[in-house]
Amino acid sequence: MFRPRVIPCLLLKNTGLVKTIKFKEPRYIGDPINAVRIFNAKETDELIFLDINATKERRKISLELLAKIADEAYMPFSAGGGVNCLDDIKNLINLGVEKVVINSYAVEHPEFIKESSETFGSSTIIISIDVKKKLFGGYEVYSRGGTKSTGLDPVGYAVRCAESGAGEIMINSIDRDGMMEGYEIELIKKVADAVDLPVIASGGAGNLKDLSAAYFKGNASALAAGSLFVYHGPRRAVLINYPGKEELFNFFVKNENTN
Repeated sequence: MFRPRVIPCLLLKNTGLVKTIKFKEPRYIGDPINAVRIFNAKETDELIFLDINATKERRKISLELLAKIADEAYMPFSAGGGVNCLDDIKNLINLGVEKVVINSYAVEHPEFIKESSETFGSSTIIISIDVKKKLFGGYEVYSRGGTKSTGLDPVGYAVRCAESGAGEIMINSIDRDGMMEGYEIELIKKVADAVDLPVIASGGAGNLKDLSAAYFKGNASALAAGSLFVYHGPRRAVLINYPGKEELFNFFVKNENTN
């Protein structure tokens, strides 16, 4: 059977690796280069690096750090943080970044999605969508690190991103970020069923069963997680980890007919 991509999503605060809860309380985890080396040894499918403060601080993700990551990483990796012009994308690609993640600037300047995909190809562009549940039901897109409400419906916005040339959509649940209680399956499924391109689920995974649910029930094409791959045990001791390829394949085969 086809096994979905399983992707550690690593958050950066400047050049340090951090983990958040509901996009707040960033906790220092360690050196991202050391994490990359461990993920290399574990033959990880791919990695995503996101600088959580770049847009809010009106700067870019560190090119110096990404150059070091590119020198170390054996697997493909994507990166984002403060991307707001074609030169930003060009610089990241030239460093060895496979896909560029765009979030707030795509919300505020939707024409940039088409411009960037036409320039660099759709397969290069991931549109990341941060989402919160609304008080009386439904969902809303937030920008600028989850601090600014946009009034946008995530399904409708995802469809427009797809029509504009996005290569992938990454759906991040702000409410479930760092909680390790499972993905927002309803949201993921609504988006995945509405667009004809890969959807990356993100926010809330705490175990392999959560990954399975997002794939088989949420129709996600890829499964991203942070806490699952940097913590171990109920006290959340820091331990970079990733299941073996055979373990992952056997797990998805086993669960194919149980979801």
